[in-house]
Amino acid sequence: MSEENNLNRLELLSEHGCYNGVQRFYKHMSDEIGLPMRFALYLPPQAVAGQQVSLLTYLAGLTCTEETGTMKAGMQRLASELGLALLMPDTSPRHTGIEGEDHHWDFGVGAGFYLDATEHPWAGHWCMESYLIKELVPGVVAEFNLKADKLGITGHSMGGHGALTLALRNPGRFQSVSAFAPICAPSQCPWGHKAFTGYLGMDNKDAWAAHDATELMAKQSAAPYPGGILIDQGMADQFLAEQLYPDAFEAACSKVGQPLNLRRHEGYDHGYYFITTFVDDHLRHHASQLT
Repeated sequence: MSEENNLNRLELLSEHGCYNGVQRFYKHMSDEIGLPMRFALYLPPQAVAGQQVSLLTYLAGLTCTEETGTMKAGMQRLASELGLALLMPDTSPRHTGIEGEDHHWDFGVGAGFYLDATEHPWAGHWCMESYLIKELVPGVVAEFNLKADKLGITGHSMGGHGALTLALRNPGRFQSVSAFAPICAPSQCPWGHKAFTGYLGMDNKDAWAAHDATELMAKQSAAPYPGGILIDQGMADQFLAEQLYPDAFEAACSKVGQPLNLRRHEGYDHGYYFITTFVDDHLRHHASQLT
């Protein structure tokens, strides 16, 4: 294992048998964040038996932790059958000592937006993109002997934003991508305005565009994911009109010839009943591209 992929002071917090594999929760000291971070990892029975398997990273949404998707999304059953390891990181640094870090449910703690902040006082600890791309994902791959060239990424809401933007900002890192009700155009919505103003600066619109999935897709010269991107969106989602903008991302994909399966579902809202209904399709989408 290379030095740069070492997960410092990795501590196993708990382990649970799950569909013939193991669901584990870990804590480690993050070099990128400068603080302890927590994550959940599901190893399917194939990995427990010593086989190398692919890794799917699931990014949760606002107010969530590493436990949310792990306990609510119901991914482990089919992941066990398909031979997919599942990585579920926390959504932000915690206990940073920054004044006001937990004063807002949609900014600060639980709302890292999967980017590296450049504005005081958030710059330094709020480095979720570097944490995931440079430290956690490669560290987990090395530590648990997973397939480094077979990585997928998905997420919900803010985590869907993270999945799309990290996949587009880091070409070649992930081989498959999907999202549930993602924030597709944060530069255009209140959640995005609040996060980008605080983390990146009110007037730094170039930085905003660099973390906006619709803007990133529109600038592609060719389809970055020729195997297709899968997005599920509930049409009874209370945040659809004001916050999510899937139509804008769909238009950007059409412009550059990116295959997109944007499925719109009547009667489904923004919560985990929606996710559990369609999560098997996402796991199969990733397995088909990673195997």
